[in-house]
Amino acid sequence: MTDTPRTEPEPASATAASRKTPTRRQFLHGAGVLGAAGAVAAGTSACANETATNPTAGEKNSGDSTWPGQGTQESGEAGEAFLADSRVEFDGEHQAGIATPEQAFIKLIAFDLKSNRESRDDATRLMRLWTDDARRMCSGLAGLADLEKENLASTANLTITVGFGRNFLDKLGLGAKAPAWLGDLPEYNRDELSVAWSGGDLCLQICGDDRFTVSHAARFMTKAARSYADVTWIQDGFLHARGSVATGETPRNLFGQLDGTGNPPVEEFDDLVWISDGPEWLRGGSAMVVRRVAMLLDEWDILDRPSREVVTGRALDNGAPLTGENEFDEPDLDARDEYGLPVIDPNSHMARAKSAPDNQGERIFRRPFNYDMPPGPDSRGSSNAGQIFICFQQDPLRQFDPIQKRLDEADRLNEWIVHIGSAVFAIPHGTAEGEYWGQDLLED
Repeated sequence: MTDTPRTEPEPASATAASRKTPTRRQFLHGAGVLGAAGAVAAGTSACANETATNPTAGEKNSGDSTWPGQGTQESGEAGEAFLADSRVEFDGEHQAGIATPEQAFIKLIAFDLKSNRESRDDATRLMRLWTDDARRMCSGLAGLADLEKENLASTANLTITVGFGRNFLDKLGLGAKAPAWLGDLPEYNRDELSVAWSGGDLCLQICGDDRFTVSHAARFMTKAARSYADVTWIQDGFLHARGSVATGETPRNLFGQLDGTGNPPVEEFDDLVWISDGPEWLRGGSAMVVRRVAMLLDEWDILDRPSREVVTGRALDNGAPLTGENEFDEPDLDARDEYGLPVIDPNSHMARAKSAPDNQGERIFRRPFNYDMPPGPDSRGSSNAGQIFICFQQDPLRQFDPIQKRLDEADRLNEWIVHIGSAVFAIPHGTAEGEYWGQDLLED
């Protein structure tokens, strides 16, 4: 494969047609850099949520709906105090960390119960301990046994979210209370899943705008679980640093794409994200899918900008569909260019991922983070980076799986991504003060 010539980006004033059509025709009929393949999405993400307890939270417009975004970043001493005191309410109908505006950092940790701790009593003790520590830390207080309370000087929008895997319920003799969708996802043709990044009895999603705070909270929660569970895997991720992008702006992934444009607004969460039927312990909760997606950045570097836009179906500069001018314009998948070719390639990532107009219940809420691993290169090149793709929905088999199957059949982006990890967790509903995670499951 030879290098594709490098081109400079055109001015932002260029029209959608002038910046795309000729290069697309040459790209589709010429070099043959792309191959139609099948795999899962590298996911797009954005954030919507209950607004954190900070008075300057902004709003982002997505079509006709608005959703709470990150607060305005101040500078100097005022900004430092603002971030230190920014908090997201721990207790509520839903767990925080789902509809919460995306924070800059994540630590995602999976655990397996110790073989001598697979009882409901032991699980209850762990949930009581974890919930109390998480509630205190998210409120700006150190955990009761924390000998380094100074390490929690900044809450920085800290959220801690728990998820239960199918094995957790089975080991406790509660398998009958598991929803049908809780378990391994169906196999996809292009998956190269590793045990090192898959499964888990329990999951903690720890997010915040200060990496030091996230690190301390993760270490403290892990230490508290040592008598009950062993760490299965840990994934570290990041987005833009707080204040480095405009308030409410859609974040970018390592491919340079605006990632999360198509997310449903928070007003639709009752229909798509929050579970309203089934077991009582899940009503008000959600289903969490985690996919670790390796991005083959060294091979992606071969493509010029117009070719990358063909792959994704969107402009790189502002995320607009190739038939539009603005990020939230509705794509016209039937539009043709002067040569009779589709303006948006039917096998582009956006076209394959988009739900049919008559099947809007198939949508999911994406909340992914980037990763860039330190020892560096893997066997595919000089980079070892990608995306921790996280999404929430009511039922992964009804919402996530159909999207993945379409992408598995034909998605041009498959040439540059490999799914190497997979897990599904049930997210219990939120808590009231004094309650612990999964209380109505474990005490039933």
